Amino acid sequence: MSYETPSTSAPILQMDSLAPALKVREWVSGEPLTSFEPGNLYILEFCGTSCAGCDRAMLNLIQLQETYKDRGLEVVAVAAHERAASADESRSKLDGWLTKFPNLNFPVGLDDTGAMDTLWMEPSFSIGIPQAFVIDRDGYIAFIGDPDKLHDVLPQVLDGTWRTSARAKAAERERIAEDEPKARTQALLKPTREKRRAAEGIGNWKTALAAVEEGIALDPDSYNLRAYQVHLLLDKMCDMETGLAVLWQFVREAIDRGGAHWLLTAMMQIFRQSLPSAERFAMGEVLSEHILALDLAQCSLPATQLFPKVARYYYEIGNKDRAVELLELALKSLDGHGAKEELQLDLLQTLANYKGETVCSGDVCVVPLTNVPTDATPKAEQENLTERGALE
Repeated sequence: MSYETPSTSAPILQMDSLAPALKVREWVSGEPLTSFEPGNLYILEFCGTSCAGCDRAMLNLIQLQETYKDRGLEVVAVAAHERAASADESRSKLDGWLTKFPNLNFPVGLDDTGAMDTLWMEPSFSIGIPQAFVIDRDGYIAFIGDPDKLHDVLPQVLDGTWRTSARAKAAERERIAEDEPKARTQALLKPTREKRRAAEGIGNWKTALAAVEEGIALDPDSYNLRAYQVHLLLDKMCDMETGLAVLWQFVREAIDRGGAHWLLTAMMQIFRQSLPSAERFAMGEVLSEHILALDLAQCSLPATQLFPKVARYYYEIGNKDRAVELLELALKSLDGHGAKEELQLDLLQTLANYKGETVCSGDVCVVPLTNVPTDATPKAEQENLTERGALE
């Protein structure tokens, strides 16, 4: 299997490519890893302090390292996309984030030089974090993709059957076919992204909004840019009239498109307390209807991401029974999931908050939190669950 990038005719980084070097500026936790030793199996994960899904990915890695350490697995994580004014601030942010993982059992590096992106992320068409790379015992790439898939893929890599399987080759073809256009779009958007970040740094929200609107013109299929446009108008510029009009346009387009990511991302925008309740409830009603009509068997998002947002809408309008029912369905959908612990706790906590009583699932019980707004869930709603940390 061989692919080439049309612009450079250079081979891309893919399954069966020789693993690039590790070029990490600083190791902030654990024993530094300077190279991949023959005979060992490695997971290299790109993570970050603020990406959606990175907390769960780190917990998964801790579990995988413990489970497979006796079979030669070594896990390493690198934060290469920290946004901070200085290297010291990046290090401080990363150090603070890592305190969330007291059982951390693998090294974590920080790279703000761009080297790891150039060597790993860009040539593999990887545009979001968390992103996992599995390096086989012979130093060649065995897997690139969503770390949630590692629980399924890793046992086959360990027993030597993955790279030669038809399933692995098909999965890699699908990954490249899906990610290459996205990576090219991200490259096209880079100038507007840099313009927006510079404007944000000095609080020039009008220029930042103009940059986002330039990005939307270049990439009209980006629901993340639409959400950011709403954020700037409502949260930064406090322009309720324009913001409401843009948000309604976002809602209508999400419904017209019918995609789960569009619908969920639009739904996440309506929970700002600055919105008039009548507008919020009207948007929530139509979005909830379309989200619940999705065919979950064919859907690109699981019930654990879709149902809690709809449940919150029902809870806000006073239909607590329906909210509880949806959260219980989301919990039930976790049965058999290989990495469900954090998701289960989040769902249980929200369920306990809504019911106002202790709730249990198996041996896990949680009590309702006090001093939490009735419309809030334990996780910050502005976490963008749909992009896997896309590098906007």
